[in-house]
Amino acid sequence: MRQLEPDVILTQRLCDVCAVEFDSVAELAASLSKPPRVVNLEPSTLKDIFENLRTVAEVLGVPDRGETVICQLTSRVEFVRQSIEAAAHRPRCVVLEWIDPPFSSGHWGPELVGLAGGVELLGKNAGHSTRIGWDRVRHADPEVLVLACCGYETNRALQDVPILARQPGWDDLAAVRSGRVFVIDGNAYFNRPGPRIVDTIEMLAQILHPELFATTFPDRGIIRLGSEAGA
Repeated sequence: MRQLEPDVILTQRLCDVCAVEFDSVAELAASLSKPPRVVNLEPSTLKDIFENLRTVAEVLGVPDRGETVICQLTSRVEFVRQSIEAAAHRPRCVVLEWIDPPFSSGHWGPELVGLAGGVELLGKNAGHSTRIGWDRVRHADPEVLVLACCGYETNRALQDVPILARQPGWDDLAAVRSGRVFVIDGNAYFNRPGPRIVDTIEMLAQILHPELFATTFPDRGIIRLGSEAGA
């Protein structure tokens, strides 16, 4: 960092586990010979994420480019929203951001499920991801179960699936019985509050409403358990 002499450092206070804690970044920045501007990004909703994009564009001196990107992303979200108006059913869904122990989705997670045409049963809009007991998942009995482990790529998350499969009542879950358990790259998509968050909405729409979106979006490596091919 001292050799690079940055003008701006983008950091976050959202989670001290996922990245270097804010205070450490601020302390380092203050110690540099030319202290850079430290910009904290701390979104909780999709709107916050878009505002963060606007902030980054402004800080870097390209506000027009930022507005163009936000407009493009908003159009993609609107396409999904309008398309699911034709859906006859909004599947009951649980997104787990961690497997051992289980953590429900938080922050923007439940909102993304809603935008994609589902109902998040355990997550809390704009709240923290919360540790939950397996009994809560079992009692919720989701029609769709999405595993989007924070910081894990798909193959790493797959390694922990047997932990869930050993839980009492796993085979009785509606999602398991119907083969609607999916693993996605939480590190690249679901837990990444940047432009790819709209990719996540499209992935969830594809998972929740294959009748509407089965071939609409690019293959982003969704794994459907029990199926050799991605969703």
